[in-house]
Amino acid sequence: MVNKFSRIGFILAAAGSAVGLGNIWKFPYIAGEYGGGAFVLIYLVAILFIGLTVFLAEAVIGQNGQANVSTSFVVISKSKNPNWKLAGFMVATGLIVLSFYSVVLGWILNYVITSFDTLPTKAEIAGAKFENLISNDIGSLLIYHTLIAGSVVFIVLKGIKEGIEKINLILMPLLGLILIGLLIYAFTLDSFSQAVSFMFIPDFSKIDGNALLAALGQAFFTLSLGVGTILTYSASLPKKTNFVKSSFYVAAVDTTIAIVAGLIIFSFLFEAGAPSSAGPGLVFISLPVIFSGWGILGHIIAVSFFVALVFAGITSAVSMIEPALRFFIEIFKITRAKATIICGSTFYILGIVALLSMSKTYADELTFFGKNAFDIMDFMTSSVMMPIAAILTCVFLGYFVDKKLLEEKFLAHCSSSVFNTWYFLIRFVVPIAIVILLLNKLGAI
Repeated sequence: MVNKFSRIGFILAAAGSAVGLGNIWKFPYIAGEYGGGAFVLIYLVAILFIGLTVFLAEAVIGQNGQANVSTSFVVISKSKNPNWKLAGFMVATGLIVLSFYSVVLGWILNYVITSFDTLPTKAEIAGAKFENLISNDIGSLLIYHTLIAGSVVFIVLKGIKEGIEKINLILMPLLGLILIGLLIYAFTLDSFSQAVSFMFIPDFSKIDGNALLAALGQAFFTLSLGVGTILTYSASLPKKTNFVKSSFYVAAVDTTIAIVAGLIIFSFLFEAGAPSSAGPGLVFISLPVIFSGWGILGHIIAVSFFVALVFAGITSAVSMIEPALRFFIEIFKITRAKATIICGSTFYILGIVALLSMSKTYADELTFFGKNAFDIMDFMTSSVMMPIAAILTCVFLGYFVDKKLLEEKFLAHCSSSVFNTWYFLIRFVVPIAIVILLLNKLGAI
């Protein structure tokens, strides 16, 4: 029998799944590229009407299915159609994401260690250092990837209560304390007011179609949707738990951390006179250079910042493997230990392939159709598999599940107006929005 989350355990675990590198790394640099305030406003609207809608969809399927992804879809469908078991493909998405996510966490672990010693003083030096790490230092990256993968496997072997819930009960508060400490320091800087203005005063001249799609994409992917995590976590919730309120709490925590990370990072950037549009290199190039100018305090802040990234990444990483574990345990009737060995070995080996594909030594052998294996894994999951899974989830609930069943589940925890709004969004608005995002990612529009 699968053990259950407590309500607070579910909220922290789901928030831990949602809060990852996308909040602390990706959100600030995308907001910076699109002018701050206007992008943040659109992002918040997208979180409320798109992200939260799909989050609730996965939560209601999981809590009522009380099983792995495949079985839950079949169980709550009107006709109990066995073909819905094909929805289980999303558990493979999580393993693929985890494979290269572990590699990226390895980069960050390297920065935690090196921040104790030497920080680059110029952007050129920082850029060269990062390039050398991912292109030449295969040995170190293999060690870091192994440490991250080993940590994930160790945690999930312990199970829901003693592994995932417990690690989130520890790491999520620690992450919050580190971010609060960094925010308090940012508040003392003259640039903090500039960061607040940048984040909260909209400049709609910066907004175009690309910005709208970027906000939609960020809102969708930041909540760990389309990989079966929220569905699987919800399946480990007691049926009487208020999944609606819990979902709102998770979205609130996820969004708050993204906003706080933005305020911290933009305060640091503006204090150093650096541009807000630092792009993807913001964390690995721009910030280390800024920290280097602050002496010993800079090293302390650098270590704290990268440790926060590791904590956020680990809580997300353990969530990505859990859907596959439950799938293997229930479908193939094997122990959690055996399922962990299978899934852990799979993402670990794929991670090595992704890691080697970025190195100068093996890049040619691991490049296909102009993309290395790392980029192929990233593109296939974020641009194809996750959007398709979300569209499938919306269509399933909107047209293949008894509306009365959904209404009964929602009305036990919220008003009819909330349910009707959600149901309208899930049937008509969200699938179209995600299709547009999918087509844009594929270059069709």
